[in-house]
Amino acid sequence: MPPAPPPEDLLVEARLVLIGGSVANNATISEQDGQWVVHGDPTEAAFIVASSKLGEVTERIGHYERRAEAPFTSERKMMSVLAHHDDRAENRIFTKGAADVLLDRCVAERHGDEVVPLDDAARARHLAVVEALSAEGYRTLGVAYRVADDGEPGHHDADVEHDLVLAGVVGIIDPPREEAQAAVAAAHRAGVRTIMITGDHPATAQRIAADLGIIAEGGRAAAGVELERLDDDALVDLVREVSVYARVAPHHKLRIVDALQRDGHVVAMTGDGVNDAPALKSADIGIAMGITGTEVTKEASRMILGDDNFATIVAAIHRGRIIFDNIGKFLRYMMSSNLGEVVTVFFGIVLAGVLGLRDTANPDALVVPLLATQILWINMVTDSVPALAMGVDPEIDDVMARPPRRPDRPILDRPMWARILFTGFLMGAVTLLTMDLFLPGGLLEGSESFDLARTAGFTTLVLAQLLNALSSRSAAQSSFHRMFRNPWLWAAIGLVVALQVVVVHVPVMQHAFTTVPLSGLQWLVCLAMASVVLWAQEVVKIAHRAWARHRPAPVLGAPAA
Repeated sequence: MPPAPPPEDLLVEARLVLIGGSVANNATISEQDGQWVVHGDPTEAAFIVASSKLGEVTERIGHYERRAEAPFTSERKMMSVLAHHDDRAENRIFTKGAADVLLDRCVAERHGDEVVPLDDAARARHLAVVEALSAEGYRTLGVAYRVADDGEPGHHDADVEHDLVLAGVVGIIDPPREEAQAAVAAAHRAGVRTIMITGDHPATAQRIAADLGIIAEGGRAAAGVELERLDDDALVDLVREVSVYARVAPHHKLRIVDALQRDGHVVAMTGDGVNDAPALKSADIGIAMGITGTEVTKEASRMILGDDNFATIVAAIHRGRIIFDNIGKFLRYMMSSNLGEVVTVFFGIVLAGVLGLRDTANPDALVVPLLATQILWINMVTDSVPALAMGVDPEIDDVMARPPRRPDRPILDRPMWARILFTGFLMGAVTLLTMDLFLPGGLLEGSESFDLARTAGFTTLVLAQLLNALSSRSAAQSSFHRMFRNPWLWAAIGLVVALQVVVVHVPVMQHAFTTVPLSGLQWLVCLAMASVVLWAQEVVKIAHRAWARHRPAPVLGAPAA
C-alpha cells in the first residue's frame, strides 16, 4: 500500500517553509546538456529542488517579488529579504538561518493555518529537534517570517529580524564524497592533521568529523563563543588538542591559522567565501575552491583547486613527495658519482707510489689514473641518461608513511651528505684498487700493462656509477625493492653498458680513449669490484632500517605537507 498522505496542517507548514527558504535565497538551478547544474550555495539550492517536488510551491513562489535584502553574515548566521506578494498587496520579511540562532528572533510559530505564541516549552522542543538532527550530521536551518510594516520597504537591513513567526526547521545533509574518508586517513598517515572549521552547529560538525575520521567518536568540537574567551596564548594550547571548530566567525578562522603558525606548523587553508580570504592570505598555503570559490578568495590564495575535492589536495601531497624524493635521488646519485671521479684522480696521483700506479714503459713519468677524455666520457654517459631516468622514477619508498619534512631542513641534510661522501670515497677506492689489482707492485700484485689497468679502472668506475644509480633510488629501501618499476632506468643502464663495450672493444674508440680490450674474466672482475659499492650501501640501509624500527615515533603536529 502507498504511504498515507501527510496531514493538511503539515503540508501547509511545509509549503510555507519552502516558500520562505526559496524566496530568501540566492541560488539558481539550470539545465545544461541534460543535467541540472547548481549556481550558488548547494544548501540554498536544496530549498529550490524541494520546492519543485511539492505541488504548487513553485507557482506560489512566483507571486513574490524581492525588493530588498539583508545578506547573510557569519556574525548573524542568517539572511533576510523583503518580498512583495502581487495578489495580496502585502510585504513580508522572510528570514532563513541557523535554527538555534533564529529561534531567539521568533515570538510565535505556525501550526497549520494558525499562528500561536512561542513559549519556553516550544523553544525547548525545537532546540531538542535541532540537537537531534545535528547529532545525525544534518545541517539545520530555520525559516521564519513576518508581515512588514508600511515604513520598512526600501531600507531593509538586519534590524528587521525581530518578532518573527517560526515557519519550521529543515534538516539538510550534504554527505561527504566517498573518497573523503580515505583521503583524511591518508593525510593522517602522512602526518598531516586535518582540521575542520565550520559555521555549522557543533553537534553537526562533531558527527561529520567523526564519520570522516578527523576526530574519534565523541570527540570534542570548540565553538566560536569559546574562542572569544581565549587570549592568543590560550588559543595556541587549544589548537594543539582540538581539531573541530563550529559556529565560528571569519576572524576566528584567522586566529586559528595564526595560532597554528605560532606553534611552529605549516598551515594549508581551504575556503570558498569572501569571509575566508583573510585566513587564506595568512596561511602558508591558501587553497581556493575553483568551482564554488569567489574571485576574492581566488585572488587571496596561492593555489586554486579545480575540482573542489579534498582528496585532490592529498593526492597533490603524495605527488609532491614523490617529486621531492626524485630530486633527492638525482642529487644523491650525481654528487656521489662525481665525487667518485674526483677521489679517483686525486688519490690516484697522491698515492700512486703506494698503489703501484706507474707506467712500466716509463717508470719516472707522472701518470694519472684516468685521462681527460675518459672522464668526459664518464660524465657524458652516466650523468645524462641514467640521471634523467631517475627524474621520472616511480614511488619506491612509501612516501605517505613518513612525517612531513621540516621547512628549515635542507635537501642536502647531514644524512645525505654522509651517504654522498661514503659512496663517493668508496667508488674511488674500488676504482683504484681495481687498477692496483692488474698492475705489478702496489698493495695487490698484478702483471698487466698500465693501459689495461687504466681501462679496467675506467670500466669499473662506469659500472660502479650504474650500480650507484640503482642504490640511489632510496635512502632506506633495498636496491632490489621494486627493482624493475622504472623501465627507463634499465634502458639507460643497458645503453651505457653497450656504449662502454664499444669504447673498450671497437678499434677507433680504443684509439680515441686510449683503451685496450678486456677479456671476459677481466670484465667480471670489474663488475665484481664495482658491485662493492652496491653491497656496501645495502649494509648501510639494513642498519638504517633496524635503527628506524627502534627509534621513538615522532610527535606530529599540524603541518600541511
